Amino acid sequence: MAQLKSLADFEKLRDEITGKRDPNKPCITICAGSGCIASGSPKVADAFIEELKNQGLQDKIDLRQTGCHGFCEKGTLVVIHPEHICYIQVQPEDIPEIITETITNGNVIERLLYVDPETGEKIAHEQDIPFYKYQDRLIFGNNSKTDPKNIDDYIALSGYSALAKTLFKMNTEEVLLEIKKSGLRGRGGGGFPTGRKWEEAARISSDIKYVIVNADEGDPGAYMDRSVLEGNPHSVLEGLIIGAYAVGAHEGFIYVRAEYPLAVENVGIAIKQAEDYGLLGKDILGSGFDFTITVHRGAGAFISGESSALMSAIEGQVGEPRPKHIHTVVKGVFDRPSVLNNVETWANVPIIIDKGADLYASVGTEGSTGTKIFSLVGKVNNTGLVEVPMGTSIRDIVFKIGGGIPGGKKFKAVQTGGPSGGCIPEALIDSPVDFDELTKLGAMMGSGGMIVLDEDTCMVDMARYFIDFLKDESCGKCTPCREGITQMLGILNDLCEGRGEEGDLELIEAIAEVTRAASLCALGQTAPNPVLTTIQYFRDEYEAHIRERRCPAGVCKALFSYYIDPEKCKACMICLRNCPVDAIIGEKGQIHVIDQAKCTKCGTCFDMCPDRFGAVTKVSGTVPTALPLEERVIQKGK
Repeated sequence: MAQLKSLADFEKLRDEITGKRDPNKPCITICAGSGCIASGSPKVADAFIEELKNQGLQDKIDLRQTGCHGFCEKGTLVVIHPEHICYIQVQPEDIPEIITETITNGNVIERLLYVDPETGEKIAHEQDIPFYKYQDRLIFGNNSKTDPKNIDDYIALSGYSALAKTLFKMNTEEVLLEIKKSGLRGRGGGGFPTGRKWEEAARISSDIKYVIVNADEGDPGAYMDRSVLEGNPHSVLEGLIIGAYAVGAHEGFIYVRAEYPLAVENVGIAIKQAEDYGLLGKDILGSGFDFTITVHRGAGAFISGESSALMSAIEGQVGEPRPKHIHTVVKGVFDRPSVLNNVETWANVPIIIDKGADLYASVGTEGSTGTKIFSLVGKVNNTGLVEVPMGTSIRDIVFKIGGGIPGGKKFKAVQTGGPSGGCIPEALIDSPVDFDELTKLGAMMGSGGMIVLDEDTCMVDMARYFIDFLKDESCGKCTPCREGITQMLGILNDLCEGRGEEGDLELIEAIAEVTRAASLCALGQTAPNPVLTTIQYFRDEYEAHIRERRCPAGVCKALFSYYIDPEKCKACMICLRNCPVDAIIGEKGQIHVIDQAKCTKCGTCFDMCPDRFGAVTKVSGTVPTALPLEERVIQKGK
């Protein structure tokens, strides 16, 4: 790679790269994000390389291993351009047929197409698949077009043009004004206006300042930042360099979880390639601006994603929060002004500078501009990464993009904002998703986790799950968080195990309010959200656990039992043979009975009973019986 010494050198390079690329040349893109790698995409890529060579097509067909395409449950994903034919769950043995039938003969292989679960329609083109059709992939769109290990792919799609514009056509005040006008708010959870944060740091006089990428994404089920950093690392680097120029920083850090090895690898390659081209390092593009980046691998603690904890970790200390009497933009890493934003926030910056703040602000809502990437998981047909304009309704995300609830089940709620988020019920399904609206509902945006819950979810158990997670991840430094979360968990355990008492809800609400008001950092301050929102919207379930010793969803094991209906039992002995603890009594020709003293409630009998019989049922509360166990073991037909 030749060092670029000027803006003219950069523009010449970009023209050379784009001039060599024929938009009509067939190109096969293979998802090589972590999800598809787990589904076998490296073997699929190897099979393509081998088959193209066997058929003498290696020079006529481009093959590109790209970042995550988003539709993770359907991996390995393969898209054939320029037709945008999308094949799902591709295996190595499918490759010869794809090359022969689709590439050579122009035919579509129907068995590899996406099938709409409602209509049964097979859909050939990526843009027509509902999962993609209703998205606006402003940030995530280039993931499926670029090889993250090839900087030329990024430059061919206008990459680093925003940086060149910043360095040669804008001063720092103009950059700051553009970011402020865009209305960009931090995508890491807090939603603080990015332009205001940068402006405050820029006004501080200091010979050393830092800009930092927070890639310590620890929310259960969330992997948006990982996928952007894996699939399009240069977009994050470009945004970081622009931010550094705007605030007067010359050093940056990328703090990334140790559990993200592919992200670490790809961002390391991206940094080296940008340095080789002169887009990073000393005298960038001959502009006189210097900037270097260091990658810091985090130890994996959830609490280390908190701003002051992250900065402590970069300094080599234990990654736990510290009091922020002074904002980190004033005193952050090594007591120097430090600007921290998450991966997605930095990736928005080049788009704002390149396209203009007004165009960016026209997307989304007045108070929450642009798009947001969500990790759509849980009880929904189409799971994966979803990017939509701010203000899109929960209904549209779950049913238009997500394809609704599997098995004809009923939508119950959606949990947003990670473990410190809140649960929003079906009655509010038409609520717009943006920073302010979610806060009004008692939830929050968080980093973008969105877990769909169906009718079989116990909301008390759901709150317990998240509180248990937060108890383990709390650093324990401050008493309100450490003890408050522990006490809330204890009460929730009692409720789920049949020991709930009147007054428990009032007690847990009081503890939650103290925890929220007095905790040192955002983990403790937001930890009560799962409890408070579930009590607010699903109080009847809590009361059933307390007053009736009953779990309406049939999830809490202490509050339900399995029962064999004597009217439906056919004495087939299937449940008896498969019970792992020999809790079923009966013989051939005898109606079977479950010995509740032995039953571990594993559900094997329920799952194994033939559908045509339906003799085993799950009973919430007391098992229906009028006779002692021995007297209910009776001869079939008597």
